[in-house]
Amino acid sequence: MLRRRPALLIRPELDDGPLHTTLTELRPAQQLHGLGAGRTRPVWEPVATLLRATGRDWDRRAHRIAVLARRLPAAVSQRWIADRPADGDALVLRAFVEADRAPADDHAAVRGAERLCLRATEACPEDPAPWLALLSLMHSCAVPVKDAVPVWTEAVNRAPWLRTSYHRLLRYLSPRGHGTVPDMMDFAWQAAVRAPHGSPLALLPLAARVELMAHRRGDTPIEALGAGGNWNEPRAVHEIDLALRGWFDAGTPPHAEAVTDLNVLAFALTRAHRPDEAAPVFRRLGRHMTPHPWSLLPEPERTFTYWRDRATAR
Repeated sequence: MLRRRPALLIRPELDDGPLHTTLTELRPAQQLHGLGAGRTRPVWEPVATLLRATGRDWDRRAHRIAVLARRLPAAVSQRWIADRPADGDALVLRAFVEADRAPADDHAAVRGAERLCLRATEACPEDPAPWLALLSLMHSCAVPVKDAVPVWTEAVNRAPWLRTSYHRLLRYLSPRGHGTVPDMMDFAWQAAVRAPHGSPLALLPLAARVELMAHRRGDTPIEALGAGGNWNEPRAVHEIDLALRGWFDAGTPPHAEAVTDLNVLAFALTRAHRPDEAAPVFRRLGRHMTPHPWSLLPEPERTFTYWRDRATAR
């Protein structure tokens, strides 16, 4: 009898079990008959419990808040901040929600989101997350890079090697954002070589190269196939080696977005035709796939599965 291959796990929460549980409990389908109807506790309490348990793990906190802001019904954060207007966690979550939503509205909404971000920085003075919400708002509003860097610096001062901070500024510096290719690549390299051994920032040059590939691919994924040659140039080889030695082989505990970084590393190794080194990366990933960067290629899920099975069968 033929066995069905286990489905891929493609989740914004990645492999974060407690975050997955919270999202499942509060998914929109369960709110059809009124948010929180029949509950004996506030609808926002599971989110509050999750963030309270996260504590000062800034890396996981930034990841969880960003995913919650995108995936929760908007009424959850609205109800929470209405019930607890001075709660720091409620303010930070709402700041992320408004930073994502305000640019699509009007100038008044943007100003309101900015004020909310600043209120969150005052309520949680040691937390880098409110500054990242403000940085996201500035990115959406096309604020020049020179004005955004001081906000990024505020986040970095609170958590010097926080992965999320560097990836957000990388997006800002991208030619698809508000920067240039040289600015993006130089920033990625400087961060990677200065970061402590074992830091996921060792992969920042690979993330920049993927971003460059996305910038150059044109309008259709098939054009990305012709942009793959740059993965074999000497600098790309060095970037992959840095990612392997500086992070993957270092044996550091997994960070909140390790699944994302593993997908980028696996993608780079397949583009560079290094299947032997890709095998342990795919084994660590298992069923976890992220749409980016595989969506740069045709049939991303099928492509991921093909390379994973080919690499792990060696």
